[in-house]
Amino acid sequence: MGSMEASTAPENGSAAAGGAGGTACNGASAAPNGGGMERRLRSSAASASWAAHLPLEVGTRVMCRWRDQKLHPVKVIERRKGSSSSSPADYEYYVHYTEFNRRLDEWVKLEQLDLDTVETDVDEKVEDKATSLKMTRHQKRKIDETHVEQGHEELDAASLREHEEFTKVKNIAKIELGRYEIDTWYFSPFPPEYNDCPKLFFCEFCLNFMKRKEQLQRHMKKCDLKHPPGDEIYRSGTLSMFEVDGKKNKVYGQNLCYLAKLFLDHKTLYYDVDLFLFYVLCECDDRGCHMVGYFSKEKHSEESYNLACILTLPPYQRKGYGKFLIAFSYELSKKEGKVGTPERPLSDLGLLSYRGYWTRVLLEILKKHKGNISIKELSDMTAIKADDILSTLQSLDLIQYRKGQHVICADPKVLDRHLKAAGRGGLDVDVSKLIWTPYKEQG
Repeated sequence: MGSMEASTAPENGSAAAGGAGGTACNGASAAPNGGGMERRLRSSAASASWAAHLPLEVGTRVMCRWRDQKLHPVKVIERRKGSSSSSPADYEYYVHYTEFNRRLDEWVKLEQLDLDTVETDVDEKVEDKATSLKMTRHQKRKIDETHVEQGHEELDAASLREHEEFTKVKNIAKIELGRYEIDTWYFSPFPPEYNDCPKLFFCEFCLNFMKRKEQLQRHMKKCDLKHPPGDEIYRSGTLSMFEVDGKKNKVYGQNLCYLAKLFLDHKTLYYDVDLFLFYVLCECDDRGCHMVGYFSKEKHSEESYNLACILTLPPYQRKGYGKFLIAFSYELSKKEGKVGTPERPLSDLGLLSYRGYWTRVLLEILKKHKGNISIKELSDMTAIKADDILSTLQSLDLIQYRKGQHVICADPKVLDRHLKAAGRGGLDVDVSKLIWTPYKEQG
């Protein structure tokens, strides 16, 4: 399992795929009517010339109107006949926005595509360079925050192609979980009978999923769970953490993996969940404990992994929960008397989240000790693996190698600048509220 904090959804909590079906602006509305008519006629003529080539072939590149009502370059990944008729103009196209991460891939209708811009053979490197040059600094920052890197650095080219081919089209477009309807990001290998289901309905407590709302309503009348099926090991205010043993709650663990894969591109789906513990974070109210996110960890890891997968559900992102989950995993490591590290490969967003956590924790200690502390002492205090400490400090240019040993350079002004860049630390874990026995000591 790779790890990733999916921390990139819009503030309203939905994963925001879609919205690309808006009306195109014709632009230049102040031009004389004759000019507007002339442009429309030219456009109609160009579109008519392309009508003979419909439906568009897989691999075609074209501009598509996205949810921001602007045209963006896309590549056609798949196509399907529309439900209304068998006319070539009624095809729908599954497109990948080449500026963005695959999580924004979606089905679009022909009217969202600008047929004047159709290209069937483009050099990808030239296209990527042109795309980069056209973007403003603000656009680049927004895309860096939400879309770009794939998180497959440790896959070879053949494995990456196989992965993308198998998962290229999202099979589930939306899910309903509790009071939220959430747009999905990626393919998840649900049983075949669910593949043609545009929306799945999850019980937010036991995570059973159904095809129809009526089935969920009947299920909720019989389901007696009001929280994840495990031991509550932490409660502070309205936040609770439950430890779920994959061996004791196999169906719940498998359903959680199905759900998580909808938002994690590179996650390996383990059907044998017996080897894992799942730590499910919930917001609690008088209706029950509602899942916010989770992380999993192996019961016994020879590589000192203290976290296998991590996910904050889209409706709860940008609220500090992902940072809380990372901090919680290290508090468990401290209780175990071990150093820990997340399982690799880390996704792009996972690496950013961890690098931010490591930066904040390490630099706060360096400020207090004025840099007079060793890598081993930092590791003992924080439960962060020495390799992660080294890579973090090296990325910040805060460590040098002198006379056969690493020397930390801790100028207070430099530390403050890096701390400010790392951002706020999220929600704090109140260790006094953690009641937990490491797995090896249970039973």
